[in-house]
Amino acid sequence: MAFLPSWVYVLVGCFSASSVGASNISDMEPPLWKQSPGQFSDYCVENGKYLIDPWNFTERMGMYKILLNQTAKYFERFPPGNEQNILWGMPLQFGWQYRTGRLADPTGRTDCGSTSGDRLCVSVDSWWADLNYFLSSLPFLAAVDSGIMGISSDQVMLLPPPKDQTKFCYDVSSCRSSFHKTMNKWNAFYQYLQTPSSNFDDLLKYLWTAHTSTLQDTFENFEDRYDYYSKAEGHFQRNWVIGVECLAALRFPTTLIWTYKFQKGLPPRILLRTDVVPFISDFTAFQNTVLFALNVLDKVDKLTGICSVEKIYEVRSYNESS
Repeated sequence: MAFLPSWVYVLVGCFSASSVGASNISDMEPPLWKQSPGQFSDYCVENGKYLIDPWNFTERMGMYKILLNQTAKYFERFPPGNEQNILWGMPLQFGWQYRTGRLADPTGRTDCGSTSGDRLCVSVDSWWADLNYFLSSLPFLAAVDSGIMGISSDQVMLLPPPKDQTKFCYDVSSCRSSFHKTMNKWNAFYQYLQTPSSNFDDLLKYLWTAHTSTLQDTFENFEDRYDYYSKAEGHFQRNWVIGVECLAALRFPTTLIWTYKFQKGLPPRILLRTDVVPFISDFTAFQNTVLFALNVLDKVDKLTGICSVEKIYEVRSYNESS
């Protein structure tokens, strides 16, 4: 038992040891944060509905920005203000995907997301973009449904991608119909957030419960996307889901600074066929270590289920009694 926690905690240990490396809060914000919509009136309106194109980077990022703005007042009691907002993790991860080219068309059939084409285009063929779609749309639409956004549930419509439209939902009603339990978990987070007695650790519990439910509901729908990537990147994608489960079980604090530090260990580009972990020459030692740890964690999890919440607590109890 003593061996297992070393690989579960190595990721968080590395992240906590890394320096922030930014002079102020604005330096940690995701790409194009200031250029992204920050209120509903920044979007087009048609027939009384706000139309949002989540297949455009700044329009999808704007969903996160509105969510951060609308929930800021509930994090004022956790100084220093909105930096402690645990919803920061999602836009920062979306920004990392954009910065590293993971939102571009992996098939090469279009110039969507490419540096020489439409850089703001988010490709429906991207595994990362598709999973992030639900980690943006479900939290956002659940927030609308909960009343925290100040508009009615029928006032927002997300625009469909150019293909595979049946794989997605586009408004509160259709997302509730397709992902009822997960939408309820996001709603539970927002309801608890508005409770005056809410505490930080329980907020993380509600957030991670909703986050992992979103992944569990959706990631199998996009397994066909693995074929568009190198074996190394596909392996990283599978390991990533396991890693997120572990971070959830450990209640990793997805604040601005903690997530910024976390991302220093993530690969700065898509992995290539020739990349061999942990010996990727243009990656830092920290990034190689994180990728190696994810590989080991995947093997350990397959044998033990170490990243389940129940197993994490079992390990914690064992360590405390030793």
